[in-house]
Amino acid sequence: MIRVMVADDQAMVRTGFGMIIGAQPDMELVGEAGDGVEAVELARRTRPDVALLDIRMPRLDGLAALRLLTGPTATHPTRVVVVTTFDLDEYVHAALRDGACGFLLKDSGPALLVEAVRAAASGDALISPSVTVRLLRHLNPPQTPAGAPEGGLSPRELEVVRLVARGATNAEIAGRLYISVGTVKTHLGSVQAKLDVRNRVEIAAWAWERRLVD
Repeated sequence: MIRVMVADDQAMVRTGFGMIIGAQPDMELVGEAGDGVEAVELARRTRPDVALLDIRMPRLDGLAALRLLTGPTATHPTRVVVVTTFDLDEYVHAALRDGACGFLLKDSGPALLVEAVRAAASGDALISPSVTVRLLRHLNPPQTPAGAPEGGLSPRELEVVRLVARGATNAEIAGRLYISVGTVKTHLGSVQAKLDVRNRVEIAAWAWERRLVD
């Protein structure tokens, strides 16, 4: 079971996230916190596998709580997914720089929230598609010359990579390519090994750098 903690200053948000987590057969809600200080104390006491943190919370904001839970002073580091209404670039960069395993907007939907929790629990990272695309547009022009080998990827793997770069979830990729979610995960594992990247964010960056997507 993936043990999950939720921290948000809005009770309705905590309840909604708790219901989504509780409905998953492989997840368990271990606690809720209404502010940053409470979130840090709860995480240290319950040691969840994944903590969902809002950014704007009383007493201590989510980014400060993130640093306490993932930084060098953390006795038991926690994998954190930031879930917020605000997709400001400064928030995204700060969260990822300080060790967040994901950055989601609150309107991303239940499916993406669940996928982000599972990704964080497995050591991967997931960022809301709209945020990912905006960040990747700022990348420098590709250094790879036109016509260069595409990392040894198969045609099907390149299709998967292009969809990842457009922000598609595993379920969306499976639906568009008429394959199972398990097959998508197999392709992504192969892509990560061939490109020597750690997660789908780095896969997307690789694709954007080589202009494999418009």
